[in-house]
Amino acid sequence: MATDELFNQIAAQTADRKKESDAAFAVLNGGKVSQEMGEDPELTAIFKRFAYGDIVRQTPKLTEKQRQLLSLAALTTRENYKMLETHVEMALNVGATPLEVRETLYQLAPYIGFGNVYEALNHANSVFTRRGIQLPLADQGTVTDETRVEKGSEIQLGIYGDFIRNNRKNSPDDQMHIQVDLAADCFGDFYTRGTLDFKMRELINIVSLAAQGGVDEELEGHIKGSLKVGNDRETVVQAFTVILPFLGYPKTLHAMEAINKVAPVK
Repeated sequence: MATDELFNQIAAQTADRKKESDAAFAVLNGGKVSQEMGEDPELTAIFKRFAYGDIVRQTPKLTEKQRQLLSLAALTTRENYKMLETHVEMALNVGATPLEVRETLYQLAPYIGFGNVYEALNHANSVFTRRGIQLPLADQGTVTDETRVEKGSEIQLGIYGDFIRNNRKNSPDDQMHIQVDLAADCFGDFYTRGTLDFKMRELINIVSLAAQGGVDEELEGHIKGSLKVGNDRETVVQAFTVILPFLGYPKTLHAMEAINKVAPVK
């Protein structure tokens, strides 16, 4: 299809943005169509129609639960904690379990640091408490100190193969402990946990890396990992589309360049 024709075809789909965004927003907010407009009603109206109208329409392969979990990953990475609480509420309203919310945040720890995740958990736990959800939630760990290296390395090599072998081979001796930590902590402590599968964990990873920016090698590597565990190009593109309202265009376009490099359109 010609470029202009495709552009005009997609643009024509925005005719019912208000209706679409109202319907999506109602699902996310327990039937409430209206949104608190605050002191900047114009910006809020623009955001609502874009995030809950355009973006929802443009990401049909993702469930609403997936959209919200990926939004939580992006908001946590960007340290947008006030909006994070709103989206924790939304995630629960569309069927995400408290464990799924918590595991999304836990998965971010190797990529953004434990401190930021603890801060995000404070806000998520506030929502859980308001809803009468008993804390702490059930443990999801499956490894021990004796098995975390072996189990983590098995997963790491299964997804990334020769890339990891080469990293270990080329590592200076005084940095080999980082290679061990990657296997034991990033993969052993987190990928082995319950609730979320590898496909969702890798989508969370690439969303977080895209939200950080400046980590091109890691982003491209985890896009390859995401494809290896079963996500396709379309799913990755839509995952980046979901977080556009929270990242802005420069970081989102950069993420799209990464998927185009890793898995170009055939």
